[in-house]
Amino acid sequence: MNRVLADTGATYPIVQAPMGWIARSTLASAVSRAGGLGIIETSSGETAQCQREISTMVASGLPFGVNLPIRFLKDDAMLRFVCEAGIRFVTTSAGSPAKFIAPLKAAGIKVYHAVPTLETALKCVDAGIDGLVVEGSEGGGFKNPEEVSTLVLLQAIRERCDVPLIAAGGIMDGRGMAAAFALGAEGVQMGTRFVASAESPVHAHYKAAIVDADATGTWVLNTKSTPCIRALKTAFTKTIHEAGLMSADTFKGIQQVYFGGDMDAAPALAGQSAGLIHSVKTVQEIIDETVAEFHAIGRRLGAIAAAANFG
Repeated sequence: MNRVLADTGATYPIVQAPMGWIARSTLASAVSRAGGLGIIETSSGETAQCQREISTMVASGLPFGVNLPIRFLKDDAMLRFVCEAGIRFVTTSAGSPAKFIAPLKAAGIKVYHAVPTLETALKCVDAGIDGLVVEGSEGGGFKNPEEVSTLVLLQAIRERCDVPLIAAGGIMDGRGMAAAFALGAEGVQMGTRFVASAESPVHAHYKAAIVDADATGTWVLNTKSTPCIRALKTAFTKTIHEAGLMSADTFKGIQQVYFGGDMDAAPALAGQSAGLIHSVKTVQEIIDETVAEFHAIGRRLGAIAAAANFG
């Protein structure tokens, strides 16, 4: 049995990434209705609004999850709310999950932690985590400055850990999903692909910038400080790239990027998979095409294995 499906209740092991402000009920419900697993973000810090979004998803009856970014939570209000809301699945990130695991599991919640390194993965498994979201350097948003690709990181973690793994970073279709499963994943997480979906709440300019980007259309920025990020190449991020550091107020205009379409108001976060995205599609199309392509590849590889040759 696929352990990610068992833990989440989704039809397909395709998880939507918890992008701040973007990963709310409109997008999450579309993903869950299409058979994937929508995730509600809490990294925006808008506690009351995020709680309303969670309540909307609970009322829908759809399977979904919540992300708790430990370093960005002001207090334990969101943790307490999640434990009392009847939620089945939580991902934690941005910090040690050690203090969160016991209360979440006591509430009957499965807990996966997002990890960028093997060392962090091993610590999380020792702490009692149920599963891991393995975040390779190809992904957008906040990154580990010591870049390790999803291809390598998945293998390193699967070699040492037996918990279910969700692969994240550089995945946007069935080819990427099949590759991740071949390396030991039981699910995939997609962020940039869902940002450039019809149901995504972001401005058309942001979606167009993702569609127009090529495989080298992003930069990893601020690698010598915190936070390190991956974002689209724009006039705004070119300044950061050339300077080597970000100012403290770099993200003050992030909502203008997301919802105002001003691509130079802040870094436009995106992963390298932007170079593989050629059009805006509905969430249903994205998931249906991903699943169909994944199974087509599986059948082809299965035939090769059955024949015991590479013909």
